[in-house]
Amino acid sequence: MNLSQPMFNCCQSVLSALIKPEEAVQTAAIFKVLGEPARLQLLSFIANQPTGEACVCELTEPLGLSQPTVSHHLKVLYEVGLLAKERRGTWIYYRLIPEQIEALRNALTLPQ
Repeated sequence: MNLSQPMFNCCQSVLSALIKPEEAVQTAAIFKVLGEPARLQLLSFIANQPTGEACVCELTEPLGLSQPTVSHHLKVLYEVGLLAKERRGTWIYYRLIPEQIEALRNALTLPQ
């Protein structure tokens, strides 16, 4: 074998769409949170509301979960940055953060 000849790659470089380490950590944390089916259902339910938001009191019955359980899941989704919240009296209303959802979509987008 002649080692002085240049080596050619058989495939196109995978480095063109390299995710930065800090982005990979954040995105992995979000996907880990989404590994819980109830959280995916919560996001879907909130996204499909005409106002784009929902209160805990509206989310317990469709999911068949207790209020403390729904509140816990919403808190986790909020802490990872997928939801924004606004207190109105004694209730907290949650809405998706479109930029975070778009970032997840982009992480899974195939090149064209």
